[in-house]
Amino acid sequence: MRSIVVTEFISLDGVIDSPGAGEHPHAGWTFKGIEFDPTAYEIKGREQEEAGALLLGRVTYFEFAPVWPSMDEQFARYNGLPKYVVSTTIEEPDLNPEWPHTQILRSLDEVAALKETDGGPILVHGSAELAQSLAFAGLVDRYHLLTFPVLLGQGRRLFAGDDTPRQRLQLVEHATFGNGIRLGVYDVRP
Repeated sequence: MRSIVVTEFISLDGVIDSPGAGEHPHAGWTFKGIEFDPTAYEIKGREQEEAGALLLGRVTYFEFAPVWPSMDEQFARYNGLPKYVVSTTIEEPDLNPEWPHTQILRSLDEVAALKETDGGPILVHGSAELAQSLAFAGLVDRYHLLTFPVLLGQGRRLFAGDDTPRQRLQLVEHATFGNGIRLGVYDVRP
């Protein structure tokens, strides 16, 4: 059985909206006023090497699909991996042919079936609504959170809503970097 890992850039107040670009009023907040420290991003290199597939929501797919194929130097391994988009509205012609190996999943039941297959971890980047739905369905096994020392006040949050299920997490790796970014790797426990 494969694990599902939700990996996020997250503000101190829980916002994951537009860390690099996007519609948020503070889009690109991971690059603004925070000194670059390559050691803070070492987890991203490990994720790319260990990943067996990417799982994305519709919005994140349409943000990544036009950009990541042209960034083969940074994302060569990701670009070659199987990619799954969870959506009830996307159709095959909507997929970017320059970002191959992409399949549409129509339900969380299909995600659960994917999880039962052989292979490396399935990474969920961004995709706030999908990450919340996966957590609610008990399908998330681990969280990789890079917490940035910034408060954004508004935007899509990773853990949001009155119906967020209680989850017990176990911290399995952590680090704090000179620029104030904190790494927390948490396993979801029963």
